[in-house]
Amino acid sequence: MAGDLLHLTVLGSATPYADVDNPCSGYLVSHGGTRVWVDAGSGTLAQLQRHARLDELDAIWISHLHADHTADLLTAYYGALYADVRLAAPIPLYGPPGIADRLAHFLTNGTVRSPLESAFDVRELHDGHRARVGRLTLTSRAVAHGIPAFALRVAAGDRSLVYSGDTAPCANLTGLAEDCDVLLCEADSARQPADGDQVHHTPEDAGDTAAAARAGRLIVTHVGRSLTPEQAVARAATRFDGPVVHAAPGAVFSIG
Repeated sequence: MAGDLLHLTVLGSATPYADVDNPCSGYLVSHGGTRVWVDAGSGTLAQLQRHARLDELDAIWISHLHADHTADLLTAYYGALYADVRLAAPIPLYGPPGIADRLAHFLTNGTVRSPLESAFDVRELHDGHRARVGRLTLTSRAVAHGIPAFALRVAAGDRSLVYSGDTAPCANLTGLAEDCDVLLCEADSARQPADGDQVHHTPEDAGDTAAAARAGRLIVTHVGRSLTPEQAVARAATRFDGPVVHAAPGAVFSIG
């Protein structure tokens, strides 16, 4: 039945800044009446409103604190408190350690701290963090991005979606993605860095991670501007035998 499916809606997948027709990283994961906004890059709040109001969200989950994954939390704060939105309670906000102070630093312009907690019920992630949101189970693992960063597994019954966030290939991501139905994986870098200081997946890495995890399907996202989506898909497909597609803005994927 359609209500039993997991749905992934791509709000945006651009990096490191929004394109004319593609916001930065942001996704809506839904199952039945449960809605989770995953990453809040520039421009994604506007696209979110095609599907859900802020006061219809059950949670927000943030992978790391770079602006192309968080910037729209600032405008979401104003929307939640000072516009036409009426929250029954602050929105649960799952994010890396320090997320509350980082947001408050940007929002506060004076001696009195902005009432961040009136809009967001902040819950800091840690490696192995698990939360129940409606009928969804959210499991987070720490990944390798040079700053505190997390990948996410969303499970509804026997259906599962794993989102890499931004990370170099790492055991935590591969383990989290084991036997998942869909792996939503970044393919930012065009090539491996010469100095070995890698903090992103290449398309080939995305294919390798999907293959190692035995994912059912690979969706490449966060494709760097030196690549076209078609190039990223083709290169990932050289390492993974399953279906590979691009997270095109506005695309909706049903999982189940």
